[in-house]
Amino acid sequence: MEKAKVYYTKNTTSDALIKIYECLGVELKGKIGIKVSTGEAGARGYLKADLIGPFVKMLNGTIIECNTAYDGERENTENHLQVAKDHGFMNYADVDIMDAPGEKKIPVHNGKHLKYNIVGVNLDKYDSMVNLAHGKGHAMGGFGANLKNQSIGVASRNGKAYIHTAGATEKPEELFSNIPNQIDFIESMAESAKSVADYFEENHKQIIYITVMNFLSVDCDCDAHQSDPVMEDLGIVASLDPVANDQAFIDMVYASNEEGAKKLQERIERQLGQEILPYAESLGLGTRDYELINID
Repeated sequence: MEKAKVYYTKNTTSDALIKIYECLGVELKGKIGIKVSTGEAGARGYLKADLIGPFVKMLNGTIIECNTAYDGERENTENHLQVAKDHGFMNYADVDIMDAPGEKKIPVHNGKHLKYNIVGVNLDKYDSMVNLAHGKGHAMGGFGANLKNQSIGVASRNGKAYIHTAGATEKPEELFSNIPNQIDFIESMAESAKSVADYFEENHKQIIYITVMNFLSVDCDCDAHQSDPVMEDLGIVASLDPVANDQAFIDMVYASNEEGAKKLQERIERQLGQEILPYAESLGLGTRDYELINID
């Protein structure tokens, strides 16, 4: 497999986001879904509406999300939409909680853990998807970027429970009594991310991948008590390959000489976060071998 192209800018502005998208050379067709985390109420690190808003407006995109499996302000559609409104997203675009009207199963091919994936039924409304991730740490996954955003992020509330338990249960209330071996959870995220990529490809639809690497906390935007950033912003990466894009993010975290970078590295390693990359590659989701193209 030839090297994937990963575009990079050190800037984390709305102009830089538009510029790096244009470098991909892709014209997204039809109805475009922009998959971002709307951020839990109380979280501070989610991608801010004024940062992504001009990009979303340029594409005439719809912000797409699904409800959470854990208790919080985004576990039901009414409260989730209020959080999205409070966080300013509705100033720029419609927000579609894709599992509000229901969910559907899509195939997982060659999975060790998951027999299927469960996604919001409204995923079918979109002809193209921008997987617009926030690169940061994560208490359960070690780190979150494009692969997590396409697995846990696109899964319905029940689908999230199914992934988190490596296929043991679809019931959110049974999630924490069915925590699997950590590696099984990490691999389940890769399997579900691959199922979404396959589903889009089989239906002649396209996904592009962008990760904004700012507010680099060891905690996820799903954490209402998200801790402060541990390192300076790294910039933005974009690719047509989610494995390469996540690998580039991880490589930058590990290349940093900042003292705080060690805290993020420790979080990643403790949760076996990096293991998602070779497993996703083995599933055919992408390659870890990439060429970094600086657009500054």
